[in-house]
Amino acid sequence: MGLGPWPEVSIAEAREHAGNARRLLRTGVDPIVERAKQKIKRNSLTLAEVIKSCFIARQAELKNDGKAGRWMSPMKIHVIPKIGKVPIEEIDQHQICRAMKPIWHTKSDTAQKALSRLNLTLKHAAALGLDVDLQATMKAKALLGKQRHEKKHIPSLPYVDVPKFYEWICKQKTMTTLSLRMLILTAARSGEIRFAKMSEIENEIWTIPAERTKTNRIHRIPLTAECITVLKLAKSLSTGDYIFSSPIGEPLSDATMSRFMDRAGYVERPHGFRASFRTWVEEQTDTAYEVKESALGHVVGSSTERAYQRSDVLDKRRLLMNKWAGFVTN
Repeated sequence: MGLGPWPEVSIAEAREHAGNARRLLRTGVDPIVERAKQKIKRNSLTLAEVIKSCFIARQAELKNDGKAGRWMSPMKIHVIPKIGKVPIEEIDQHQICRAMKPIWHTKSDTAQKALSRLNLTLKHAAALGLDVDLQATMKAKALLGKQRHEKKHIPSLPYVDVPKFYEWICKQKTMTTLSLRMLILTAARSGEIRFAKMSEIENEIWTIPAERTKTNRIHRIPLTAECITVLKLAKSLSTGDYIFSSPIGEPLSDATMSRFMDRAGYVERPHGFRASFRTWVEEQTDTAYEVKESALGHVVGSSTERAYQRSDVLDKRRLLMNKWAGFVTN
């Protein structure tokens, strides 16, 4: 264990430091580890610094290495501007409570995410050897009380009305209506549609890369004849690498399809067509549960079950999607 250079540290000081280190060692404390802890404390890491360190440590677990910014977003907006400069060891439930109070009832989901990430940050700080209150977020939650906000589902069009809506959008040959048609026919998410490329389609199968799916797993979608028709029309209008591109070749905006439905007087939203599809499957078919859920790109079964059942039931889903396309196109 180095005690410092001579003559900056005198022989007498070195003997004193050595004696202190030996006394720590006799009590079962590693003097080198203890010195490292004291050094971290002297540096006085702020909450913002530890949040950044925690994010870097967790990046490998996050979708696309967290480049979308969703993990950091609630921290940057609602936590760091308010208490980011406070030393991490001084963070308590009262400071967290004050930071979360303005959004606790109005933006409940965001507040819950911020609390969850604050909890991870405190655990990360503890792993660094810092003296933090690991129960601070739990205590803050108790102070904040029960949230009044009720979760609202995204409005969806009743499945019986989908054919009429589909017929209407078929009369408009725009990139927005074509992307909506593809979304309805495949029951895919809007982000998966907007960033789709022709290179992902082969032998009438669309393979969505893991980094673009919510489950972080590759999702294959069997394409019906109607899907192929939509793709051909979109390709003739596309001005870039993306199938459903904007006039300048970029992916369509994430609000394009929603705005289109809003302007047409619909309160329903594009994502709701997944619910329309799922309800139709439930009420009009006798499809097995794993096929219904796989069609939506959901993960089915426990990790142990998935280790043995590795099929994505593509052939069964192809039959289901053909039935759905037949219903949609009347």
